[in-house]
Amino acid sequence: MPTAVTAGLVREWAERALQALGEARQDIDALNVFPVPDGDTGTNLYLTVEAAHEELARSSSPSVAAAAAALARGALLGARGNSGVILSQILRGAAEVMGGLPDGQPLEPEAVRRLLRRAAELSYAAVARPVEGTILTVARAAADYADRESHGDAVAVLHAAVAGAQEALARTTDQLEALKRAGVVDSGGAGLVVVLRALDEAVSGVRRHAPLPFIRPNVPANVSPDAYAGPAFEVMFLLDAEESEVDVLRTALDGLGDSLLIVGGDRLWNVHVHVDDAGAAVEAAMRAGTPSRIRITHLSTDAVSQQRVGRAIVAVTHGPGVADLLRSAGVHVIPTAPRARPSTGEFLDAMLHTHAMEVLILPSDSDARPAAEAAAAEARATGVRVAVIPSRSVVQTMAAVAVHDPTQHFDADVVAMTRAAGATRYAAVTIATKHALTMAGPCEPGDVLGIAAGDIAIVGQDLSDVARELATNLLSSGGELVTLVFGEDAPPGLRESFPRWLETTNPVVDVVTCDGGQPLWPLIMGVE
Repeated sequence: MPTAVTAGLVREWAERALQALGEARQDIDALNVFPVPDGDTGTNLYLTVEAAHEELARSSSPSVAAAAAALARGALLGARGNSGVILSQILRGAAEVMGGLPDGQPLEPEAVRRLLRRAAELSYAAVARPVEGTILTVARAAADYADRESHGDAVAVLHAAVAGAQEALARTTDQLEALKRAGVVDSGGAGLVVVLRALDEAVSGVRRHAPLPFIRPNVPANVSPDAYAGPAFEVMFLLDAEESEVDVLRTALDGLGDSLLIVGGDRLWNVHVHVDDAGAAVEAAMRAGTPSRIRITHLSTDAVSQQRVGRAIVAVTHGPGVADLLRSAGVHVIPTAPRARPSTGEFLDAMLHTHAMEVLILPSDSDARPAAEAAAAEARATGVRVAVIPSRSVVQTMAAVAVHDPTQHFDADVVAMTRAAGATRYAAVTIATKHALTMAGPCEPGDVLGIAAGDIAIVGQDLSDVARELATNLLSSGGELVTLVFGEDAPPGLRESFPRWLETTNPVVDVVTCDGGQPLWPLIMGVE
């Protein structure tokens, strides 16, 4: 039976594409030698589709038009890197056509041809100076081969499009000198083949197991790329501006650098450019409208960058026990006093003293994040690549450190650590010092407060009782590992009895304890 056009089909495509890009991400990263040999194309494409997938998950409408719009918007807002921005336009083109199809009607072959053609058209329109032998070439070939398949159904047209994309991908090696020297195909084009195959599988319902044509036969793909000699910085941002102002911005940025991409519409634009003067690019954006989510990444390998090697973690700690534990894991710690948070200067000093080219910051507190972000922006100007992992508690920091893998690509490490932190539910027990009206009712000095995810959830009289109620609430939605960080004021009875109670009442849960030594918080707990 022909596949029906539904919101479920759009979601199925996004889910299959995300899974396939996750499986192929490292292989695609390894192909990345053009336009910048920074080995992150696969990760950027994955993050772009992940943003589209998450936007779809937030859309509960059964309408195919709403689902297609969510796919396009999520990709636009979450586009990462040169190839990610182009892919967002390919998804937008496909979504425009899919969103205009009647709900529940069979997917016709002509609709497939139109969505592939629109995707190719928007991909070329996104690039100020299109280059063949890239993802653009693969997108156009998919549309061309679909047009040639004039007698089959929608599945046959998609099969033809995927075959054409794969053939075009194999030819990219001979179209760009950088690819020929490295003996690889274009990384962005390889990622597009993955996405198109996911669409083919979503429509046909059949999983394709044929290997992806990433690398030319008998040609080693581990040839070191030539040293990068282009602009020093990649600048990306979202922009709220009128289209007339964007035209002026396009001219200004084109004069500042290369790899210029501006996509979007209806006052929301995603801008990408490689420049030597990142400040001038941001200033041009501010003249055009209101920029947000500004990301500045150092691309060059100048003398300052060459003095720094490796990757380091900087984490905020609130007690000597946790500080020692994280130091033993190779983390550079910033100890803090009670009720104090590190300044921008302290974050910056800690980052620069790691002498690392890449730094991951774990603030361990949502209120410390602004200073961490400001310091990260300053460090990037010196050539250090920095990411702030939004850990809001020390147990989230510990979870993130546990999955840190310095052998992974930087962005992949960021994704894994961010997910580990976000997947860790946290709570803490403290003692009230003044009268207050809380979400859990009034409290008086000396009352025991149970705090979950930053909000006061329990007001009680006994540390153990409050701790047990907090743990019960945290584990009500499941969990495999409970981490207990005891503070300097934790009574011996709590240290001894509470872990035993957890193990008895939750026999399938692993319990790990740590003598954190933090003041003010007798107990901090995390559930993973």
